Amino acid sequence: MRAERLSRLICGLAAAVLIAAAPAHAEKADRNKPIQLEADRVTVDDAKQISTFSGNVVLTQGSMVLRGDKLEVRQDKDGFRQGTIWGNLAYFKQKRDGTDELIEGWSERIEYDSRADKVQMFNRAMLKRGQDEVRGNYISYDANTEFFQVVGGGTKSAAAKPGEGRVRAIMQPKPKDAAPAAGVPLKSDEGPK
Repeated sequence: MRAERLSRLICGLAAAVLIAAAPAHAEKADRNKPIQLEADRVTVDDAKQISTFSGNVVLTQGSMVLRGDKLEVRQDKDGFRQGTIWGNLAYFKQKRDGTDELIEGWSERIEYDSRADKVQMFNRAMLKRGQDEVRGNYISYDANTEFFQVVGGGTKSAAAKPGEGRVRAIMQPKPKDAAPAAGVPLKSDEGPK
């Protein structure tokens, strides 16, 4: 029973990570691939529905790879899962569906909530799709509304480096004769004013 529950939590996390690449339509075939998980230590608290993986965590499923120092997966009473991975920096990578293009993301903490279908990346966050990239202190993506947000942060002290705390994006020009790329375009919002 315990192994079955652990397997369900791991599968839920893999689904969560797949959604993390949703802004660019993640490789659909990955969902049917086996999940490989490595960590130095695993603890499972069945009563609280929490599994914690720590020490050089690597989760792989098809083209999707997730790496970090610690991974925690929680399941609520309705079966929805929340996953958080921490690292310096936590990392995910996945192939876009129907292309050879990769989505890669880095941040100190990556959170996924299956109930809200939302991914959030905190602190030193960067998301890269092909040659395009966006950086900020916080990046979020709501798969239900297809709303993408990037917020700067940091301090505005005299000791801050020029441009520190601002959202930065690099968008490559698209050839005029090229068909529009499938997927959700990267959008940003400077956040509350």
